[in-house]
Amino acid sequence: MPADLLSLPPELTPAIFALITAASFCTSFLTAAFGLGGGVAMLAILASVLPPAALIPVHGLVQLASNTGRAASMASHIRWERLAPFLVGALIGAGAGGSVSVSLPGPVVEIGVGVFVAWSALATPPAALARAAGPAGFVSSFLTMFFGATGPFVAAYVKTLRLDRMSHVATHAAMMTGQHLIKVAVFGLLGFAFGPWLGPVAAMAAAGLAGTLAGKRFLARSNDARFHRILTWILCLLAARLVAAGAMDLLAI
Repeated sequence: MPADLLSLPPELTPAIFALITAASFCTSFLTAAFGLGGGVAMLAILASVLPPAALIPVHGLVQLASNTGRAASMASHIRWERLAPFLVGALIGAGAGGSVSVSLPGPVVEIGVGVFVAWSALATPPAALARAAGPAGFVSSFLTMFFGATGPFVAAYVKTLRLDRMSHVATHAAMMTGQHLIKVAVFGLLGFAFGPWLGPVAAMAAAGLAGTLAGKRFLARSNDARFHRILTWILCLLAARLVAAGAMDLLAI
């Protein structure tokens, strides 16, 4: 077995490793059961223990593993016709985001994404938005190179498709799998060394798969009305958090 899979990077103690592995189970359960929320929660947890330079690439690799397991376990529910244009847009967006030498103003991004998510959750978006898979892929992948967790943005787009709960979670997972795969590839091309993180990510992937399977069972016992009601509340809470955080950052400048 490669040595990288048997050792921890110096930034991780065994206690922190155990914490983030347990968090992977919990956050994967959250996303599988309710459609989103796990990626943002995992980003917040990793931000408290990882060095800034590693945060977005490692989070992307963890989310790639988590979403791959969720998409594979629910493949029969994926709306494949929406996936191809989203991935084309995602590829262009990630390339554009990775080529920008200075990051977008964080507070402005947070407020903008928060307003869009809230509008998509509470308003009745125009029918044209449901056909905008390519632009959704471009914008979300461009932002994810700086912002990390754009799952709420993609979930807000998927919500406009008005899918049943199983198709919503499966299609969102497939889109996020493609987006994170592209993001990880771009960071690799930009020179980030993923090797030291492969062991922790493998453990988190296994825990995440267990969380996904548990969340899928919970989802199957739910119903569409309850699922979409909870999804709307989660989107609104995440939108409020984004806008509040962005506003506080702007006031602190």
